[in-house]
Amino acid sequence: MERIAVAGASGLIGSALVRSLTAEGHEVVRLVRREPRAADEIRWDPAAERVDAEGLAGCGAVVNLAGAGVGDRRWSDAYKAQIRDSRVLGTATLARAVAGLPVERRPRVLVSGSAVGYYGETGERAVDEEAPPGSGFLPELCVEWEAAAAPARDAGVRTVFTRTGLVVSRDGGAWGRLFPLFLAGLGGRLGDGRQYWSFISLHDEVAAIRHLLDREDLSGPFNLTAPEPLTNREITAAMGRVLRRPTLFAVPAPVLRAALGEMAGDVLGSQRVVPKRLLESGFRFAFPGIEGAIRAAG
Repeated sequence: MERIAVAGASGLIGSALVRSLTAEGHEVVRLVRREPRAADEIRWDPAAERVDAEGLAGCGAVVNLAGAGVGDRRWSDAYKAQIRDSRVLGTATLARAVAGLPVERRPRVLVSGSAVGYYGETGERAVDEEAPPGSGFLPELCVEWEAAAAPARDAGVRTVFTRTGLVVSRDGGAWGRLFPLFLAGLGGRLGDGRQYWSFISLHDEVAAIRHLLDREDLSGPFNLTAPEPLTNREITAAMGRVLRRPTLFAVPAPVLRAALGEMAGDVLGSQRVVPKRLLESGFRFAFPGIEGAIRAAG
């Protein structure tokens, strides 16, 4: 059992990870932006690039899942800056703090969040971790986000990037918005439905992070997605089957663009991302298929 610091502990993935770690007896320290109220909290201010580095000393691992929600608001220039800064500045702050600790008190690993947005539009082409970044706001963000962890890596701390897909959960994220619509019988394809969605169950997301924390031989980027991405049309049909609801509605691309602005490009874009390195490392998915992932979401 060890002490593990988690940034973004109140988010969808972070809260599930904290539950998993504490259930097995690990001591979890949460990074918070307010004044700490308990012994298991560390104060940090990513916008000001400040963190209580002494609170990280002696932790066996640091997990960074913090960042403003990509889909929480329409992408104004101001909100895009907030999305960027919350990730890049936060990662840089933690990486520098970790690198500045005495060698004997540094964590053995930094697991830092990233996203399949790294690859941009892939069409029908399947891509793994060897593929180059795409172009546009999200790929450029992911490149900068991952680069911000360089101080930790350069200091000899094993550094892992989790390029996460769409997490299937009722509790938050994109899927958290889909479930109520489908349960109300209002679900349907988005655009022509031919775009690939790279998904992962929340259970497997947490299990994969735990796998990457434990394996001392693993570093660099890992795609956290189910083995077989599906099209939006196929996922829509699966949601209808599992939830036993009609899927007659469809949202035309022009309507999405009018409603979402620039973000619609990512909703309508196709990302066929496969977890090559994760599978090669021996990880086994509990819910590799979409129907199992939907059922696991409750």
